[in-house]
Amino acid sequence: MEQNLSEQERVRRQKMEDLRDKGIDPFGHAYKRTHRSQQIREEFESYTKEELAEKDVHASIAGRIMTKRRMGKLGFMHIQDRDGQIQVVVNKGVVGEEAYEIFKASDIGDIIGVEGVICKTDSGELSVRAQSYTHLCKALRPLPEKFHGLQDVEERYRRRYVDLIMNDHAKKVAMMRPRIIRALQNYLDGLGLIEVETPILQPILGGAAARPFVTHHNTLDMDFYLRIATELPLKRLIVGGLEGVYEIGRLFRNEGMDKSHNPEFTTVEAYIAYSDLQGMMELCEGVFENCALAARGTTEIEWEGKQISLKAPYRRLHMVDGIKEVTGVDFWKDMSVDEALALAKEHHVEVEPHQRTVGHIINLFYEQFVEETITQPTFVYGHPVEISPLAKKNAEDPRFADRFELFICGREYGNAFSELNDPIDQRERFEKQLELKALGDDEASEMDVDYVEALEYGLPPTGGIGIGVDRMVMLLTGEDSIREVLLFPHMKNK
Repeated sequence: MEQNLSEQERVRRQKMEDLRDKGIDPFGHAYKRTHRSQQIREEFESYTKEELAEKDVHASIAGRIMTKRRMGKLGFMHIQDRDGQIQVVVNKGVVGEEAYEIFKASDIGDIIGVEGVICKTDSGELSVRAQSYTHLCKALRPLPEKFHGLQDVEERYRRRYVDLIMNDHAKKVAMMRPRIIRALQNYLDGLGLIEVETPILQPILGGAAARPFVTHHNTLDMDFYLRIATELPLKRLIVGGLEGVYEIGRLFRNEGMDKSHNPEFTTVEAYIAYSDLQGMMELCEGVFENCALAARGTTEIEWEGKQISLKAPYRRLHMVDGIKEVTGVDFWKDMSVDEALALAKEHHVEVEPHQRTVGHIINLFYEQFVEETITQPTFVYGHPVEISPLAKKNAEDPRFADRFELFICGREYGNAFSELNDPIDQRERFEKQLELKALGDDEASEMDVDYVEALEYGLPPTGGIGIGVDRMVMLLTGEDSIREVLLFPHMKNK
């Protein structure tokens, strides 16, 4: 191990031993703070040097050394805590010779505690003048060079701990995410919904079209899926009379990775009895408006160079109308599968064997030609029933489901239904999904007999929605990669 160490790492390990020789634990103990850097700035930045001297305010702070310089018996450093950096002034005549020697031997990256008086220097910088200096943790590795940090983007994700130390923006995104989720919870709680938790290990694949991760439980000797959706357990709770429920939780899909997809991701799913598609549109608008105001203080944001307004109401666009606007192809007309396949061939739309239905071809046209044309928040509704096995059929045109997806800048952010509550229809749709699975569709749902039985007890008319939390955080923080809003995204082995 020692042979692989750099010269800097060897020096730091020697300093670790020097601390031990002085009777100081290099990896320290608890330290009681009274202030963080932001609190000091907020409370005292407006005071003059003379006013602060008169107030004689004492503070105990702790953090990581980020800069350090000495001029004889006087030293200056900036230490960084969660909220930012603040300068510390270390005077040998005040802290004493022993503490000053420990300060002199410290390295960038070490973690220290300082108790002292809040002041301003001659240059006007708000600082803490140390009266006592406590070593708390020795950093055995040097930080990256301060002006460049981690330049390799993949290294930033692999060593997020270093990224958070060196990159203020990464830390701001990490701290904004829980603020957005808290706003989401507050909004849904305000609607009277109950936050619940459902199992991550599920014996039956359902609730979405996705390829799952499979695991095995030894004691039960059963295979389980990591859940791809929370939908079916949540709707069972509506059957049970909870009337309005939501869950914010991790889902797992064994699929491709790109700037907007990670194998595990966070969604919120909500279900409200006696609601419908229109109710879900209003809920969705409320979620995005409230979360934008909580995170940004405005509903007007810039995303990938485009000005986006998250202020309700959002545009409503039927999928078939969108296709007709862009391509001129009119799927409102009744047509056979062969006629739809001919249109697909004419427009160079590839159709897999399990997609040889009019409904699947409509969806393929939409994905290929329409999605990328949408910029402002738009509810795209009227999905074909073939791709919507859990949504209620439209009463006026049963070819289509009462379903919408929210699209912004060509990217999907939410998916909602008027929920299917007819158990006979639901069983038939599950059976059709089994036929697709036999044709090679490994994303098709399985037959969930217990769920059908639950519907036989009576599911009231219900609206349901799922919203991608990671993508919403990306939108509200201005990030174009899901890896920027996940603290620990999945990476290939080096």
